[in-house]
Amino acid sequence: MKTSRILYLSIIPIFAVSCHTAKPVAVKRTVPTKSVSKAPDLRTLESSFSGRVPKVNDEILKDAEKYLGAPYKYGGITSSGFDCSGFTCKVFAEKELKLPRRSTDQAATGKQIDIRDVMPGDLVFFATGGGSKVSHVGIVHDIGEDGEVKFIHASTSRGVIISSLNEAYWNKAFLHAQRVF
Repeated sequence: MKTSRILYLSIIPIFAVSCHTAKPVAVKRTVPTKSVSKAPDLRTLESSFSGRVPKVNDEILKDAEKYLGAPYKYGGITSSGFDCSGFTCKVFAEKELKLPRRSTDQAATGKQIDIRDVMPGDLVFFATGGGSKVSHVGIVHDIGEDGEVKFIHASTSRGVIISSLNEAYWNKAFLHAQRVF
């Protein structure tokens, strides 16, 4: 009984201290700002694509298409499951073209190109979490007569699919295009 009374009396001061109204604390944060040069609305751009694709690009796309429907798997690099950069690595490796494993590293490989100059086989990069950090990659699949850019990629929700830069989600997340080979 004496032990429980001592315990009870020792807990009361804790509640008395913790139940008072706290004064708001002002925290000053310095967040570096980086100007992000977002592309204009991709749904209204005209493409300079001539319709000609180098043979290796055509072969890359054929290899990519055979994985349509493969499921998404974080860290996956096989047809039993791909993540976005695992998918691009696998497809390019089948033509003995080596890409870095991470999408952020792939984004620094080759030469950055204007979205109006992309052709099938080029890579497109996205910041799916907002901001300007690369978090997703796809392979340009085709460019419509109206300039619509479609790309093949490993989507977290639907696996390997073909999407369009005209879709609001991808249009907003688009960062840049890269010609790697």
